[in-house]
Amino acid sequence: MVACYIMPSVLASLATQNLNLEKACRVNLGYSDVVCSALSARNTSGFEEEETAVQQLVAGMQTWKLALQSGLPTLLILFLGAWSDRSGLRKPCMLLPIVGEFLTSVSLIICTYWFYELPMEAAGVSEALWPAITGGWFTMFMAVFSYIGDITTVESRTLRIGAVNVFLSLSVPIGMALSGILYIKIGFYGVFSISTVCYIMSFIYGLVVIKEAPNVKKPNENVTLSSSSSSSLSGRSPKSKMASKCATIVDFFSFRHIEETFRVAFKKGANNRQKRVTVLMIIVMVVVGPMY
Repeated sequence: MVACYIMPSVLASLATQNLNLEKACRVNLGYSDVVCSALSARNTSGFEEEETAVQQLVAGMQTWKLALQSGLPTLLILFLGAWSDRSGLRKPCMLLPIVGEFLTSVSLIICTYWFYELPMEAAGVSEALWPAITGGWFTMFMAVFSYIGDITTVESRTLRIGAVNVFLSLSVPIGMALSGILYIKIGFYGVFSISTVCYIMSFIYGLVVIKEAPNVKKPNENVTLSSSSSSSLSGRSPKSKMASKCATIVDFFSFRHIEETFRVAFKKGANNRQKRVTVLMIIVMVVVGPMY
């Protein structure tokens, strides 16, 4: 499931970059086919000014696109992580990012079909918005590793986490190796269609094959009614049901859960637990940060 989520995302990255460049040249800036075809073929001789304009336009979009792709999931994962720990449910947090990437692929196919009708910004929003509001890679990794921790014993946990990391590590170079070849051979439609199929396969596998860990806590189990009185819930008025749904949503986005998350993450413990967690976070930022 993880491989069919990561690999198509990397696979489509080159095609998405070229789609943005093509739209910037042909649609936003309105350059002729001669100019844009030359830039697409990396023949920039005599078109240095046009190349600079195209790259500046795309670079400007990348700024807000990256901010959206990283900023919103960072906030969302605080609420999703707290909810997942309270309820014990991991599958929704694994399936939601897959839905986001699937919608991205479909949106990019639409942007390709209506190439001249939709500007470069439409493709940029499609690429950034869906993964951002569904959690993206952040939520997927959180859910996968939490699920591994739930279903494994202490003795086998390191091995299982290592196996997941192997699939994560292999998916990126495989996707990068195939991205250029497939883009040249089958173009935008082919690459985005393959990505869409991979996301469908990943979602079906996660939905059907992966089971929640045993003894999963039900959401809001500490406030649920007893079995004898729960049968009366169906008789509640629509207004009461709506109020219950609103209360659930308000509780999901309650800031007290974020406060509890930070309190647990940085609580003091044996063997300098707080300092070790802080150092690990700094190391991750130093190592992973330059990659992006």
